[in-house]
Amino acid sequence: MVKKVLTWGGIAFLIFFIAFRPNSAADVFKSLGGGIVDIAQGFGEFVTNLVA
Repeated sequence: MVKKVLTWGGIAFLIFFIAFRPNSAADVFKSLGGGIVDIAQGFGEFVTNLVA
């Protein structure tokens, strides 16, 4: 029950954040995307160095 409430609360907050602060929301998603790209590149370099 608590998990369901927190999930719906998070979704509501996300919609509110995007609707009323679109520039800030875009910055957050850009930062998250950049972090994911950095992790993927690091993993790729690790595998390359491991094989080579």
